[in-house]
Amino acid sequence: LAGSPGAEALSVGVNPIRKVVNLLQQMQKKVTEEGEKEKELYEKFECWCKTGAKNLTDSIAAAGEKIEALGAELKADAEEKAKLEEDLKQHKADREAAIKAINEATAIREKEAAEYAKLKAEHGANAAAFEKAIGALERGMSGAFLQSYSADVLRKFAQRGASEDRRELLAFLSGSSSYAPQSGQIVGILKTMSDEMLADYNAATETETEAIRVFEELMAAKTTEKKLASEAIEKKTARVAELGIALAEKANDLEDT
Repeated sequence: LAGSPGAEALSVGVNPIRKVVNLLQQMQKKVTEEGEKEKELYEKFECWCKTGAKNLTDSIAAAGEKIEALGAELKADAEEKAKLEEDLKQHKADREAAIKAINEATAIREKEAAEYAKLKAEHGANAAAFEKAIGALERGMSGAFLQSYSADVLRKFAQRGASEDRRELLAFLSGSSSYAPQSGQIVGILKTMSDEMLADYNAATETETEAIRVFEELMAAKTTEKKLASEAIEKKTARVAELGIALAEKANDLEDT
């Protein structure tokens, strides 16, 4: 049985030496494969270390540059905001000053206009009374004139002064003296007073015209000042708000960097 072919085949199939050799070969192959894997992992790790370190260095450098830039921007924005806030105080003061000047000038102009309107009305009434008085006296109708409304107007006019001519006119209008048509004394007084009154009225008119011109120029200038100040306030107020938001965002960004 031991020398039969079947026995020899069985002996070869279970040869322990071959089994050991096969096992060693398998182990060698496994060790080689694991070594290659470890080598690959090591190479990857070594590459990661090199690139990771560089990326970290670059990231730190970029963060430093960003911090420096944000710090500079924060400083510039804060300085601009502070200056704009000071500008706004001045613009508001300028606008208030312009409004005050407009209101004061308007009040003065209204008062002057009212005074001139009163003067103009009085001049019209007085001029008409002088004209009627001179005409009536030149026609020898002094008696009828003394009973008229125009005579009352002249009496009030004569009472507003203490000159000799006014006293003469007031005495005539009161009927305490007689009028001699040929002398023309009262007519002369009336004509002189009328001319003086007209000269005063013309001077007042010139003054009123000049006051209107000055007022209109002042109003134009102050209105422009007010408009420019208001525009500057609106624009700079918006910019201050923008800077406030930008400062908050950059401060947060700086904190997160």
